[in-house]
Amino acid sequence: MAQSRGRRYPELPHSYRGEFQRDRDRIIHSRAFRRLENKMQVFPAGISDHFRNRLTHTIEVSQIARTVASVLGLDEDLTEALALGHDIGHPPFAHAGEEELDRQMRRVGERFNHNLHALRIVESFEHRYARFRGLNLTFEVREGIVKHSRDFEKGENPALDDYLPGLRPPLEAQLIDLADEIAYNTADLDDAFSAGLFETSGIRKAVPEFDRRYEDAEGQFPGASEHERFQEVVRGLVDWLVSGFIQGTMDAAAQAGVAIAAEVREYPRRLASFTPASEATNRELKQFLHHEVYYSELMLEERRRSSRMLAELFEFYVANPAKLPPNYVESLDASPVHRVVCDYIAGMTDGFFLRQYQQAFAGS
Repeated sequence: MAQSRGRRYPELPHSYRGEFQRDRDRIIHSRAFRRLENKMQVFPAGISDHFRNRLTHTIEVSQIARTVASVLGLDEDLTEALALGHDIGHPPFAHAGEEELDRQMRRVGERFNHNLHALRIVESFEHRYARFRGLNLTFEVREGIVKHSRDFEKGENPALDDYLPGLRPPLEAQLIDLADEIAYNTADLDDAFSAGLFETSGIRKAVPEFDRRYEDAEGQFPGASEHERFQEVVRGLVDWLVSGFIQGTMDAAAQAGVAIAAEVREYPRRLASFTPASEATNRELKQFLHHEVYYSELMLEERRRSSRMLAELFEFYVANPAKLPPNYVESLDASPVHRVVCDYIAGMTDGFFLRQYQQAFAGS
């Protein structure tokens, strides 16, 4: 069990749960975590009941991350807490929603980032305890929330200067981003194939490792349907990418000569990495998905629609702050209206956003 630097508000230790286990449970029981069920991953609700949403994606990331942490001898509880919390700051409508919120905030000289918003959620917005605001998570989980995707230097963002700027996060946090990539690259491929957005021939041409595995599946399962062979390949790809991730990280750590957590933090670059072969396949999958799925005409139209509605609702609340819920109206005494509106919209599920949009513009 890795040692923790503690919590912002000291608490007595639990009799049989470790500190990172408690963090994991606090995240699972948070409202922000439950809202992930009604936030889209790639495809909006209504197309299929079988496609991933933000919650099922988070569970898949957690499973991959725990596997990697177990093989590497890392703290699985810390890894699981970070994986389960890595997307709780996502606004409605996936990356289109994040990009539009950021666009609105840049108009007033600020920014929106879902990782930084996740920190605000766990430190302020969740109200489950009488003794403190937020979830009072350990330092390591809060640090991992803001650092799992990128490092930052001292002074880059004064609000984050408490989180060891200039140092790398522990390996448990470094794992999350690549576990996330494995999960969404393979899952989005699976969902997009089910949605009919591409033919098997297209992915075979774009990703040589997929083609090799598909040929193997044809030989092993001559009577199988195309769908069944596709599933065999995707399943094998997940396993192969995870194995490449584990081996790549082990190789990087060996080459760096690091053996303890403090050395990981002081090392000039991150150690979590793929092998060259798995890195190439991961990159090819991302490129294929960008060309054939994320920026397909079907998805572009959905992105344009959701971005337009988010901009309109943002502008509506800025112009009519009294229409905000009472607790957000109270926040206007301490924060500018654009920040309060941003926080409100960022916390919405896709379904709640659509209801609020319809209410705001009913009869217009």
